[in-house]
Amino acid sequence: MSDPEQQPPARTKETFVFTPADGVPPQVGPFAHATRWGELVFVTGQMPTDPATGQLVAGGLLEQAEQVRRNLSAVLAQFGLTFDDALQVRVYLTDFTDFDAFNDAYRGWFAGPLPARTTVGVTGLAVGAVVEVDVVAAGPVA
Repeated sequence: MSDPEQQPPARTKETFVFTPADGVPPQVGPFAHATRWGELVFVTGQMPTDPATGQLVAGGLLEQAEQVRRNLSAVLAQFGLTFDDALQVRVYLTDFTDFDAFNDAYRGWFAGPLPARTTVGVTGLAVGAVVEVDVVAAGPVA
């Protein structure tokens, strides 16, 4: 029989919803902004919406990607995390000819080594966005 004190800590699922006061736009559907399981934080795909207005930001891919970065950063910050804590990033693009332009902007999101990443071309995204990004990050156990 194992000693309970030597077992890993029990893990529970915690979900989080943030507000524009936290720098996070309101959800566009029935979901949490993030879910924490132990040291893992799963951040819902962020849209290029302005937290203050809930509206899609003006501009094309680069402007939208920058807003997505800000929104993801705001969610990660709620856990004391940054992009450098990311383990996996998933990118959704409505126009795959934007792949190289997105990559150029994306490299600047990280100070350290890049995480694993998947990029998927899609036929459409919520709110008319051209890019959406979600992140799995790791931090200290709560």
